[in-house]
Amino acid sequence: MNLKIKLIISLNLLIILAACSSTSRYTKSSEESNRTNVSGYLEIQTGIASFYADEFNGKKTASGEIYNMNELTAAHPSYPFNTIVVVTNQKNNKSVRVRINDRMPGFKNRIIDLSLKAAEKIDMIRDGIQEVKVEVLKWGN
Repeated sequence: MNLKIKLIISLNLLIILAACSSTSRYTKSSEESNRTNVSGYLEIQTGIASFYADEFNGKKTASGEIYNMNELTAAHPSYPFNTIVVVTNQKNNKSVRVRINDRMPGFKNRIIDLSLKAAEKIDMIRDGIQEVKVEVLKWGN
């Protein structure tokens, strides 16, 4: 066989063997899986917000702390306590940062129940319920 043909055959075999070799697969490290999405938030939900005020003021929340309607807190059906979220009123684009410290009953499409102070900050008192976006800044414990 001529040297040129041997070289071409050898190169083709080398390429075929390289293509069949095992390569390490890409997997997310635990550090990468904890990173935020492109928007900078850990999770985003949209739905209906309501608020609760004087009827529950001074009573114990699901987290064990006492509810104060004048603090920036909220109830969520499943987020861990002490999770920090930004709630944005979709009607007027006003936002408030709140801490999850309570649970709420599962109403259809209702995703968060704000304290009176938090509801005032985003001007939803008159409407009672409002379409909102909830963006998680930091997961609680």
